[in-house]
Amino acid sequence: MRKVSELPYERVKCEDVISVIRNCAEKATNAKSGEELAALRSECLKSIFHCHTMFSLSYTRFTLNTRDEFYSGEKDYYDEALPKISAEFVKFQKAFLNSPHLKEAEKFVHPLIIKQYALSVKCASDEAIPFKVEENKIVTEYTKLMAETLFEFDGEKMPLSALKKHMSAQKREVREKAYQALGKTLSSIGDKLDDIFDRLVKVRTKTAQVLGYENFVQLGDNLLGRISYNRDMIRAFRENVRRDVVPAVTKLKKELQKSLGIEKFMLYDNDTYFLDGNPTPSIDAQAMFEAGKEMYRDMGKDTGEFFDMMLETEAFDVFPREGKWGGGYMDSFIDFKQPFILANFNGTSGDVDVLTHEAGHAFAAYMSFKLNHDPDLGLGMETAETHSMSMEFLCYKYMNKFFGNRAQDYKYAHLFEAVNFIPYGTIVDYFQEIVYSKPEMTPAERNKLWNELEAEFRPFLTASGIPYLENGTRWQYQMHIYETPFYYIDYCLAQSVALQFYLKSREDYGKAFNSYLGFVRSGATEEFPRLITNAGLSSPFENGALKKLADNVEKALDELKKQ
Repeated sequence: MRKVSELPYERVKCEDVISVIRNCAEKATNAKSGEELAALRSECLKSIFHCHTMFSLSYTRFTLNTRDEFYSGEKDYYDEALPKISAEFVKFQKAFLNSPHLKEAEKFVHPLIIKQYALSVKCASDEAIPFKVEENKIVTEYTKLMAETLFEFDGEKMPLSALKKHMSAQKREVREKAYQALGKTLSSIGDKLDDIFDRLVKVRTKTAQVLGYENFVQLGDNLLGRISYNRDMIRAFRENVRRDVVPAVTKLKKELQKSLGIEKFMLYDNDTYFLDGNPTPSIDAQAMFEAGKEMYRDMGKDTGEFFDMMLETEAFDVFPREGKWGGGYMDSFIDFKQPFILANFNGTSGDVDVLTHEAGHAFAAYMSFKLNHDPDLGLGMETAETHSMSMEFLCYKYMNKFFGNRAQDYKYAHLFEAVNFIPYGTIVDYFQEIVYSKPEMTPAERNKLWNELEAEFRPFLTASGIPYLENGTRWQYQMHIYETPFYYIDYCLAQSVALQFYLKSREDYGKAFNSYLGFVRSGATEEFPRLITNAGLSSPFENGALKKLADNVEKALDELKKQ
């Protein structure tokens, strides 16, 4: 296999792809059989997937260096091209769905794809293209701003990804100082952040209205391909979090506050779990990859072959540098059947999480390629995040390789953080639902809303006294809010399922791991609730499921603490 850096890139001409789609759509209208209809779909998708492969490759290289003029230009090109291609493909989907041979076509096309097509046609139109193009450009503006903004700490300027190491430092005064630097720098670009978000809310609202929606909330859910749950179910989940998870986390945090000897739990204390500091890897980056290789080989044949392939193709870029995108992600290049991981190592336990969480995503992509799953069968984000979050927990048995004699401390902090995350993730989704329901909100009103939600879902925490952040601006460096609206609740749903895989692994690791493998191998061939049931787990939407989960996690934390 070729190294990722050697994969050939060429710009795909938008007009060529559109020509193929239009030709297929015209033929689909006059198709004589379901088999012909399915063949036209395959022809259409071959061109689209090639386009997406080249887009993903160019986007990856753009995020590796947002200052690269060539790939920055390619990003701008696809920002305009992809909405046009998407709108054209919707016309093919309509022709496909309206064919009298649709029923026969179901013999050749997975029924969930047809269900996804029915949702997709509600999300695009020619009239919406200009607004989508504008949205893409504004998102790129935000991405560049956050990637290129440097934060001054102890006389050194660094990207946010590097500052985060100090934000979770052992010494409380260092953490406070890092958050002061964070707030000060964000304040200097605060007007830009508000302006960018204002424009995003407006253009997304316009897109929704052009497509016949009252506001962007329902469209946002539909754009994520949610066919197995809806906004009412998300609201029910949110109420379960408020009723059953928030009290449990509040109790745990109060106990932690006492053990840390902290009078008031500040925002900069939220990621701290030990007086002597959170556990950090006891080995360097090179050794971590060697340990990762041993770990995945020991897990099984598929995982071992997967990780060996990732190393051979140099499919990791993990060191922060100026101009590099500050987050982390896994992407895959369909034509080459190649996953890729971008991250920003900073010397914290988060570096190991890259080798578990992002590798969990990449392993799922690897298996999907290996099993020849139809790439048009869209993987729900809640399912994708379950793949990655569950892998984090299933790697617990190997943590001594990365943390030495602090492996137990890592497990405790990681498990605590997992349940601690759910209320925060719920805030992110709730905040967006209200903002897009009231697009006329001012920046001050949005910030006030954020602080109100923090008080409701994280009553144990305060940002009081931290410049700028105390005003309710914590959301501005949560990139998903700007870049991928309404995605964040999928993390919460996935965490609720991943925690069940962990609890199952405490009883019988082999059985839990095999159950997880079955979950991954299924890909998107079943809807999320069915995938959960098949794995022998409970749906996070079920009333009382989160109460049981919180109680069991609390017991597991108590046992880890004693160990």
